Amino acid sequence: MKKRLFSLLCALTLLLGAVSSAAALEGESQRAAETLAELHLINAVPSQEALDRPASRTVAANLLARLAGATEADLATGAYDYILSQGWTTVTSGQGDPIPTAEFCASLLRLLGYGGFTDENGDLFARRIALTTRDYGEALTLGDLYQIARDALVFPGQDGGTPAQKLAEKGLCSPEAARLPEELTARQVADRHMAAAFQLETYYTEKAFQSGRSSNGGSGFFVSADGLAVTNYHTIQDAVLATATLITGETFLVDRVLFYDPDADLALLRISKTSQDKLEVPFFSFLEIAEDPALRRGDRIYTLGVPLGITPAISQGIVSATDHKVDQFSFPCVVNTADISHGSSGGALLNVYGHVVGVTSGAYEAGNSLYISVPLTPILEADWTVEGITLADVVKEMKERT
Repeated sequence: MKKRLFSLLCALTLLLGAVSSAAALEGESQRAAETLAELHLINAVPSQEALDRPASRTVAANLLARLAGATEADLATGAYDYILSQGWTTVTSGQGDPIPTAEFCASLLRLLGYGGFTDENGDLFARRIALTTRDYGEALTLGDLYQIARDALVFPGQDGGTPAQKLAEKGLCSPEAARLPEELTARQVADRHMAAAFQLETYYTEKAFQSGRSSNGGSGFFVSADGLAVTNYHTIQDAVLATATLITGETFLVDRVLFYDPDADLALLRISKTSQDKLEVPFFSFLEIAEDPALRRGDRIYTLGVPLGITPAISQGIVSATDHKVDQFSFPCVVNTADISHGSSGGALLNVYGHVVGVTSGAYEAGNSLYISVPLTPILEADWTVEGITLADVVKEMKERT
């Protein structure tokens, strides 16, 4: 299974304790600017007034070039000529104009080695793979630009390396600046991994699907870039059709069921790579499964899901028990205190390294903070290469069993 490598910069200590928000936080742009200045990616920290002004294409080009480790010789004819020569942008005019968010995200993605997007939808693609974690609007302020660049420092490129690591390799920051993080904060988990979770809506009849009236719902999460995903079996039970809605609002059909086990309450799905709006996507953000969870009582954990079908959400708690036996499940379960609600079934239980250690499946309603997650052992043992069957075929097979 493909391993993900996430590196931290020593200079990001202010970032680690920051609080997440759907809009720019007070001081967030300032902290991003301080990080970039400390790494000599910008010359100085601007005033808050300057950070609130629109960022120009020229300023964005200079930041991209420095983020890529361009030398003074590389920039002899100017940063904009440099990024044009690298193929990171195709825009040749209006260099002093405000940089559109989609255009900058597209250039940054090309720098990181990604493809499958355009200058018009680069921001959507960036959110889908968790390079950016919120909607920045149509155009970027200087502060927005700095926040995106700061987050990109520790984002893995298509080759697996991060800009931080490559800067260290070029001697532009210390080798210690590219070290691996030991544990992730709740904010880091949300920023890096929320895009891999989705809302699952199921339909018991074709008529219900056509009318858009879902019969049931839950959560799920991707475990491979090509659209393999995990959920609980009970979220797809009796469904003949289902859809997965990402944090970007894009919706995709559940194409096939590669594995299901009612007793383990698990299912491995293949999600279509064509959205309901007919947009083809090259790959999805995904979570890595911990092959050896090695959880102990008291360990900190996180959950990702879409409780009540309202919004993607993260919660934090501790492990209460690691081998709790529940009558309806064939494997011992993890009991933890991270809050979940109806609709969270099929979501991800993560350890402090951001690896999946269980699937959120239920709770003891008569108790307090007694939430149950099932282990992924059957998923790890399943054949991920099979063609799979449709949801309707699963319903048929289950009826034949009974």
